Amino acid sequence: MQLWLHLQKKALLSEQIHKAMFNLWFRKKSITFNYDKTTTGNVSMLKPLLIEIGVEELPAVPLLKILNSIEKSWSDILQANALSCNFEFYYTPRRLVLWHPQIAIKQEDSEEELWGPPVDIAFKEGEPTPAGSGFAKKCGVGIEQLEKKAKGPKEFLYYKSFTEGKRTAELLQKMLEQWLASMAFGKMMRWGSLQKEFIRPVRWLQVRFAGENPEVELFGVKNKDVTYGHRMAGYDPIAIDGYQAYFFELATNGVTLYQDKRREKIMHDFEAIEKEHGVSIGRDRELLDEVVAITEHPTALIGSFDEGFLKLPDEVIMTSMKEHQRYFPVFKNGELTNSFIVVSNALTEDFSKVIAGNERVLRPRLADAMFFYDNDLRDGLDSSSLKSIGFMEGLGSVYDKVQRELHIAETLGERYGEDTSLLRRAVDLAKADLTTEMVDEFGKLQGLMGSYYAKALGEDERVALAIREQYLPLGEKSELPSSRFSAIVALANKLDTLMALFSIGKIPTGSKDPFALRRAVNGIIRIVTHYAMPFNIKEIFGTLQRHYADFDLGQLEEFFIERIYKSFKCNRSLISAVLDGGERDVVELGRKLEALEAIVQSDGFEEVFTTFKRVANISKDMGEGSLHVDEKLFEKQQERDLFSAFAAVESKEYESYEQKLDALFGLKPLLDSYFDNVMVNAEDEAVKTNRKNTIASIYAAFKEVADIKEISV
Repeated sequence: MQLWLHLQKKALLSEQIHKAMFNLWFRKKSITFNYDKTTTGNVSMLKPLLIEIGVEELPAVPLLKILNSIEKSWSDILQANALSCNFEFYYTPRRLVLWHPQIAIKQEDSEEELWGPPVDIAFKEGEPTPAGSGFAKKCGVGIEQLEKKAKGPKEFLYYKSFTEGKRTAELLQKMLEQWLASMAFGKMMRWGSLQKEFIRPVRWLQVRFAGENPEVELFGVKNKDVTYGHRMAGYDPIAIDGYQAYFFELATNGVTLYQDKRREKIMHDFEAIEKEHGVSIGRDRELLDEVVAITEHPTALIGSFDEGFLKLPDEVIMTSMKEHQRYFPVFKNGELTNSFIVVSNALTEDFSKVIAGNERVLRPRLADAMFFYDNDLRDGLDSSSLKSIGFMEGLGSVYDKVQRELHIAETLGERYGEDTSLLRRAVDLAKADLTTEMVDEFGKLQGLMGSYYAKALGEDERVALAIREQYLPLGEKSELPSSRFSAIVALANKLDTLMALFSIGKIPTGSKDPFALRRAVNGIIRIVTHYAMPFNIKEIFGTLQRHYADFDLGQLEEFFIERIYKSFKCNRSLISAVLDGGERDVVELGRKLEALEAIVQSDGFEEVFTTFKRVANISKDMGEGSLHVDEKLFEKQQERDLFSAFAAVESKEYESYEQKLDALFGLKPLLDSYFDNVMVNAEDEAVKTNRKNTIASIYAAFKEVADIKEISV
């Protein structure tokens, strides 16, 4: 330890040079140490405020989950106390720090004008009425202390209150208690005789405001002007005699306080290692965030493990290294190597022992993985073992779920022309790896390990790939299954989950969706539209319902349609128009929307649409029955011209919905002429019905694509 401190002092050359470097950094960060700055107007003094809460090592994952809310919470507390200002939040595994270059030394004084009832209502015969007494009570004074003030022609009771702003130092205790209480880490702990809880014991507290240490106490720890450096730099408290000294002492005692600087240091080390060894390092963002959170003095190092472990699937090695040891994988020419990157928190000039120690720890982890892998291959894949794993109350075991998925896959396979026997094999094995030792150890590898085992055991390549891709897509931007075959296996999984849970009443309400059914529907929509697989939700749900307990299919259809509105990014009224036209096939719906959107966004559409809104309004109350048009009842040439043109439009075959809509909207000039010259509501009932049927026929032709009355432009 003394050697490290000696080297630190030698490297700094002098305290003066190092402080000059810190001053430069502070200027870059807009941090100043001007203690006497004032603002004009209400003339409120601004002073620096430093808060450091020292704790035992914070667990990284809970901290990272609430990181954004920690900073926002303090901002809200400042605002609620009328002390809003710029501040920075820093964290290391042993400290939470708030740095305010300038904050008001007190809240601003405030005045408030309160107007009460008219004087003639507040008093009767010289005595205060309930209205007058109530106003005085609201103001917190006796009624004799109220003024009478004119407003317009009348006099009103009036009171002007003055509130002196509280000093910031007096508010800090309550503010900090509120801030710590807002940190919803999840699992908390108590220590000593304290009843209050926090994620880890608080060991020291430093609050420095306006150059002094106000009286603040948290969890029995009183405010002192001391801090602690890196554990390897020493265990003794470090006296702090100023703000600049705080940042300086941390840096010279092995603590890189600013988390972004730790991240930059790690990335710089990565680049140096890559350049030196001719490799590339897998930059897992989640893992990088974690190592930034668990280090105060990070140094990236490269280590290695026995090449024999490379026979394991890459994902097994990488998962074992990440979850157990927080190591980064190393690649060369696109392939995983037997090297790894560890980010050390040690203070030393010789990292050889650190590297050797990490290599020694990793070996038994990979040996365990190899043992699991060999055992699993020996035992093979067998879905019957899933009978012992419950799926959900009321829905049996995971084996029962697989049986339902088999029926779905077979139905879809016949519909889409895929090999049903091979589909059954893929579904039968899809979840068999849930009982393997590897998945028991690394749950995230479910499906992936099944794919590796299936391939090693000689299963068809399509079966192995479908097992790997059965849960895709995992989110809005996630990749999709890579083939129609795999897509059917993924659909079977999602459709069973959806229908099974609806059948036992597990239906999402509000924002709650514990079983991710909305995500399942989004996945179904993405898959069928990508592969252009006809998918009429009413028909498919009706066909599959026999495998489930009776439930309201209409409710499921409504739930699915709700997700359609979220999935297709276009004018919501266009989706309503297509759905109200009766379309329930997701693929056709997508094609119709694409055609509608292209036309609606074209120049001059609003003018064209006005005519067809009139068509819809005339036709909206007509039933779905026969719309017979008798040409013998035509009295004007405009009737003949319109009907002839419409008949020609209807007689043609169109390659796309857009072409058909173009042809129908092309009737606008004839329709305008028709409306100008033909009285639809003729006195002769037969003529009137004939004319309405003509217009309604055009409307019905539109409804084959979309109900135009629902479109809003």
